[in-house]
Amino acid sequence: MKFIVVTGGVMSGLGKGITAASIGRILVDMGYNVVPIKIDPYINIDAGTMNPFQHGEVYVLKDGTEVDLDLGHYERFIGVELTGEHNITTGKIYSRVIEKERKGEYLGQTVQIIPHITDEIKRWIRDVAEKRNADICLVEVGGTVGDIESMPFLEAVRQMHNEEREEDFLLVHVTLVPLDSGGEQKTKPTQHSVKELRSLGLHPDVIVGRCKRELEDSTKKKISLFCDVPAEAVISAKDADDIYEVPLIFKEERLDSYIARKLRLEKRDSSGDWESFVEKMRNASEEVTIAVVGKYIDVRDSYISIREALKIAGIHNSAKVSVIWVDSEDFEDFSEIEIEADGILVPGGFGQRGVEGKMMAIEYARENNIPFLGICLGFQLSVIEFARNVLEYDKANSTEFDRNTPHPVIDLLPEQKEVERLGGTMRLGDIEITIKRNTVAYSLYRKEKIYERHRHRFEVNPEYIDKLEGAGLVFSGHSDGGRRMEILEIPSHRFFLATQFHPEFKAKPFSPSPPFMGFVRSAIQFRREMNGET
Repeated sequence: MKFIVVTGGVMSGLGKGITAASIGRILVDMGYNVVPIKIDPYINIDAGTMNPFQHGEVYVLKDGTEVDLDLGHYERFIGVELTGEHNITTGKIYSRVIEKERKGEYLGQTVQIIPHITDEIKRWIRDVAEKRNADICLVEVGGTVGDIESMPFLEAVRQMHNEEREEDFLLVHVTLVPLDSGGEQKTKPTQHSVKELRSLGLHPDVIVGRCKRELEDSTKKKISLFCDVPAEAVISAKDADDIYEVPLIFKEERLDSYIARKLRLEKRDSSGDWESFVEKMRNASEEVTIAVVGKYIDVRDSYISIREALKIAGIHNSAKVSVIWVDSEDFEDFSEIEIEADGILVPGGFGQRGVEGKMMAIEYARENNIPFLGICLGFQLSVIEFARNVLEYDKANSTEFDRNTPHPVIDLLPEQKEVERLGGTMRLGDIEITIKRNTVAYSLYRKEKIYERHRHRFEVNPEYIDKLEGAGLVFSGHSDGGRRMEILEIPSHRFFLATQFHPEFKAKPFSPSPPFMGFVRSAIQFRREMNGET
């Protein structure tokens, strides 16, 4: 078993997750089985309760675990489906240790950070790697070296380094190489970061220097000299035009060869699949504009999986997707709106803020025959908008927003209302969905049974389904024996589709999401027609 650990220094947000995912991609291209693990030092058990404005997107795994967005990068780059065991948090580790202590498993010992917490961290990492029969276990330690929260994890990494053979362990440290006012690349932040790392008993084998431009040879030599690593192990990570280019940048830096030699791996030829994908991205012949109408747009990472799903669908349609970010609250001061885009997407979210503006965007797309895709809350708001403006139920709403609405077209199911008193009504993770034949949804998925990831509480009220379908709305996908509506569409519309689930979480470079594929394809056709090209 080989271990590659990725740490970060100087500042957060340097791209440790993309670095780790790109290293994983390089190794997968060489034919190795790579298992990623993300360590998040926060005390939360998981990311489910975190504010998107502070933490970005909450990514949902197939088993329903809510995690940091970096696990989305791992799934997309490495091409794997992960579970909650691939995400370690301080909360999870301490919960395990405390539970064992309460059961008496430590036989009266004084339970301490060392060895009990660090042993639990090491055991978790090794158990996951062995269970997945990994050739290489790729571990990203969140946070920045020097953070007090990261200390137990870095200590566990230090111990693992001593316990594993030299050729079975590689430490990659990601740092910032800023430019001064004269454009000179400065190495002092990297030197201080490595000094901090070494004070913890860790020495990097590879230093990845993040910089706006490629590291100069003199910069690499200086980092090599002061940080005691070979110059070939100082890797230039310049700002890329797109994150999917980063594995190719690392290959140009010969990081794949260095890792193979350091870990005594067989250096295998790359499959070339990733290069072909990136080449297709670069050669996109068309451009299409999609308006994403949400309420977290000030933090674009809140919708990172949607952005990547759109991009991937665009690549497979030989098009570049340009996203216009629209704050739904901006619409709420106007009686009429106009959105200049080839398609409109309303994503998920929680809470009442901005929902009226989202419904205005949905109405605009529906009435003007503009390609539309709604996701999760966007699905529920599509039902409400249709009920209000087509069925003329003026005060139709969700009981999430108005418990006294006379037309609760979105509501909790009876058993959920019972459970709600105790909490825990969220549906999470992969759920089987049945799709009706002769529908848009079936033409996209080309199968009757699918599995998609969920993160929601409220459902379409069964009492209104016949009325909605009688007015022209079609529920083309359902789950739970037909009790829960999962996909809706309007057959008379150019492309009007909404899903209760989150299809963006399963979009990968080599397997684009069917709803996103259909949406982008329709947006391209719409743009052509508007430009008189067809």
